[in-house]
Amino acid sequence: MQSTNSQDDSYQLSRQSLEKNASEDISEKIIAVILFACALVSVLTTFGIVVIIFQETFGFFQEVSFAQFFLDTKWTPLFADRHFGVWPLINGTFLTTAIAMAVAIPLGLSSAIYLSEYAQPKVAAILRPAVELLAGIPTVVYGYFALLFVTPLIRNVIPLEIFNALSAGLMMGVMITPTVGSISLDAIRAVPRSLREGAYAIGITKLETIFRVVLPAALSGIIASIILGISRAVGETMTVLIAAGLQPKLTVNFAESIETMTAYMAQISGGDSPRGSLNFKTLYAVGAVLFLITLTLNIVSYWIANRYKEKYE
Repeated sequence: MQSTNSQDDSYQLSRQSLEKNASEDISEKIIAVILFACALVSVLTTFGIVVIIFQETFGFFQEVSFAQFFLDTKWTPLFADRHFGVWPLINGTFLTTAIAMAVAIPLGLSSAIYLSEYAQPKVAAILRPAVELLAGIPTVVYGYFALLFVTPLIRNVIPLEIFNALSAGLMMGVMITPTVGSISLDAIRAVPRSLREGAYAIGITKLETIFRVVLPAALSGIIASIILGISRAVGETMTVLIAAGLQPKLTVNFAESIETMTAYMAQISGGDSPRGSLNFKTLYAVGAVLFLITLTLNIVSYWIANRYKEKYE
């Protein structure tokens, strides 16, 4: 009798275990389907954006030749004397980006070195979130700060136009500093402690260890952070729209008003150009150029991060 009860209990336990495993399998499959759907939405959204951009860009090039777009040096699509040379917009974009990176690279990298190698843990725990708060400030605030405070301050020293590339670039550099600093900090902290101790053991000073051992070992992450910072600067809109102006010029004079690709896109998006008009299509043509530039930068960043990544046991 006891043997029969024991067999029944064993059968019930086995059955419950099988039912539980089947139920867990179904739950895991449902979760996997939901996660796949979420990932698919992201992919389809990106694909849809690319299709729309290049579809409208194709329509633009039905009316404007590649030679007019890539060889002309004037950008006046909204004037009676129309020119569609995109180089002034590209020039303005890279001019402000160069100024921004001249600020963001030394500030971001210096802050990463300090927080990783010199700051006490309690100090680092306070300073890192404080630095990263800069990334949470709305870009329109940076733009008005550049226009109303930075430009008048700099004009006391050097002559600048009210709208200029320098003020916009400086504010963009401050804004991008957390991006460069945070990713560089993670890359530096990923360098094993044993490399530092080995350097100290042969008599190298702390500063020499940082520049001869730690930074070369973290170089892939640092370069990736810089390229991502460049992508962030290239795609910035409100700061340059407010502080740099809307004067497309092929110039390297940072004291002059210029126009970036994103600023022009924001200008056209204001609704003054009828949908389907040539002026409206220039929005997508410039957007396609911007998309290709940022895509190239991201691909280069990914390649560098994987090509020069150091692996430690």
